[in-house]
Amino acid sequence: MPPLAVDENAKPDWGALDAAVAAIGAGLQAGTTVAIETTLPVGTTRGRISPALEAASGLKAEQDFFTVFSPERVFSGRIFADLATYPKLVGGLSETGEARGAELYGSFLEAEVWTTGSAEAAEMVKLAETTYRDINIAFANELARFADREGIDVDRVIEAANSQPFSHIHSPGIAVGGHCIPVYPRFYLEGDPDATLPAAARAVNEAMPAYAAQRLEKALDGLQSARVLVLGAAYRGGVKETAFSGVFGVTAALEALGAKALVSDPLYSDDELAALGLTPWDHEPIDAAIVQADHAEYAQLSAADLPGVRVVLDGRGILNADSLAATGITVEQIGRPSTKPPAS
Repeated sequence: MPPLAVDENAKPDWGALDAAVAAIGAGLQAGTTVAIETTLPVGTTRGRISPALEAASGLKAEQDFFTVFSPERVFSGRIFADLATYPKLVGGLSETGEARGAELYGSFLEAEVWTTGSAEAAEMVKLAETTYRDINIAFANELARFADREGIDVDRVIEAANSQPFSHIHSPGIAVGGHCIPVYPRFYLEGDPDATLPAAARAVNEAMPAYAAQRLEKALDGLQSARVLVLGAAYRGGVKETAFSGVFGVTAALEALGAKALVSDPLYSDDELAALGLTPWDHEPIDAAIVQADHAEYAQLSAADLPGVRVVLDGRGILNADSLAATGITVEQIGRPSTKPPAS
C-alpha cells in the first residue's frame, strides 16, 4: 500500500491510495483479511477503504472479507529491529476482523500483538504518537527562542528538567522534516479541525527555518548580498530524502533577507540539488553557513571546509563549536549562547 500522498501544504491527496485500493479490490477473494498500514486520518479505513474494496470486489465487507488497520511503528534504518521490538497494534471494523488481523500478525512477528478495539482507535494511535512529538519539539523550540533572548543555554535547561522522571522534553532544532512528523498532525487535524495544540505546534515548527535565518542576519549585521552556504539538503542526517526538509524554508528565508543561498550535501550531487530547485555551492568563498541536516560528516567540519566564513549557525547542535571558534569563526546555536573566537 503506498503512503497517503500529500500536497505542499500536507493536505491529503487520495489519488495513489484510491488507485491501490481499487487494484486490490479487483483481485480480492473471499476469506481475505486486508491490513492497511499507511497512516491515515481517523475514520478512513471504515469510511473510505473498506467501502472501496467492497465496491471493487463485489464482496460483502466484514462478512466475505475483513479490513484492519495496523500502523507502521518503524524508523528508517532500523525497520526490522523495530518490528521485533514494539507491540504491533491492530484495529478492526468488527470483532471478528480484528481477531483475524491479530492472528495474522502474530503468525510471523516476534513482538507482542495488541488489539485496540477499532480501526479508528488504531488510526488515532499513530496520529497521537507523531503529533505528540511535533508538539514536544515545538515546546522545545519555544524554550530555545526564549533562552536566546535571555542568554540561557537551553540544553542545560532541558537536561536538568528531564532529570525528573515526568519530564521528557525533546531537543530544539532548525526544522522538522520527513514524511511523518510534519505531515501526520495535519492528518489529525483533518478529523479534529478544532484542536488547538497540533495547529499551534505546526506553526511554531514551520517558523524555525526563518528564525534561523534571522539569527544569522543579526550575527552578520545583515545578509544583503552575503553568500550563505546551507549544509544539508536532506531532512535529517544520513538519509537521502528531502520530504518537507528544512532546506527549502531556510534557503527561501535567506533569499528574502537578500542573501545568495547555496547548498551542499554529501548525499547529493550538484545535478540532484539543481533538480530540487536549489543552487549548488561552487566552492568559492562564503560569508556564512547554516547547518540544516545533522550529517555525521559535519561533526568534523573545520575552517578549511568553509573558506571565507565568518559565522556558522549550527541548527542541529552537531559542530565542534570550540574548535571552529579557535580558528576565528563565530558559532551560533539555537537556544545556546554564541561561541566566539578568543579575544586578540
